[in-house]
Amino acid sequence: MDKEAFIISAFANKFNGDDGAIVCGYCLSKDLFFEDVHFKRKWLSLDQIARKAMLVNISDAIVMNAKPKFALLGLALPKNLSLEDLKKLQNAFLEVAKDFDIQIIGGDTISSDKIGISISLFSKLNGRAIFRKGLKKDMLLAYTGTLGQSLKGLKTLQLGFKLHSKHRFISPELRAKFFYEASSKISSAMDISDGLSKDLARMLSLNSLDLKWLKKMSKNELISGEEYEILFAFSTKYRKKLQNLAKKHRIKINIFAKLKRGRYKFHGREHHF
Repeated sequence: MDKEAFIISAFANKFNGDDGAIVCGYCLSKDLFFEDVHFKRKWLSLDQIARKAMLVNISDAIVMNAKPKFALLGLALPKNLSLEDLKKLQNAFLEVAKDFDIQIIGGDTISSDKIGISISLFSKLNGRAIFRKGLKKDMLLAYTGTLGQSLKGLKTLQLGFKLHSKHRFISPELRAKFFYEASSKISSAMDISDGLSKDLARMLSLNSLDLKWLKKMSKNELISGEEYEILFAFSTKYRKKLQNLAKKHRIKINIFAKLKRGRYKFHGREHHF
């Protein structure tokens, strides 16, 4: 058992174990975004840091079929940030909140040597909740968009070069409208945050299933993290309907595997600790 799983195991109950906890018709979720863990100050501007912190949290709500309504912000900020710097952070938080119709209702701030952002979201279910569990033999697996660009962006930054402000590593594109409309035809889902291979391992292990690959995947596609595309499963009878919905929303969906009995083997290391 890895250390993250060990910590979570102490708090196991009927609510947790997914991208969020479903309580009284709401999805409650939290994600962290810390300097020198998720980003470096020389890579992202202050407004980009705040924006990405919001988006990666919203992604968790979307894949559980919930629409974010309220947010609490926990901010650890260096004392040397100016009022102008703080305004940049504030404006970015507010802009993303406005884009997704979220109201920021409170939180807490502390002084820190590095920037740390913790966001708690309260999201109203868009019908039924969609969990990581729910896979069945012969279902199809798919993901939205393309994979691999986030890893390429990370390598570019590590070499000392800059990225365009709209690059996926800086500003993930979320597929909310497609997913909310398609949700009635989707059996299970999660966002791709730690790489397709690792996130597949989580989903398949939970459902005690393996897969048959229908598409050849490159190493970059399999291991690129922080993509925030959606990994989802569905019955074969919905294939055409989902493809039509993807076309309507002008996004690409990639059907890459079919579920079968067995055990999926993940070859890699843990991304957390």
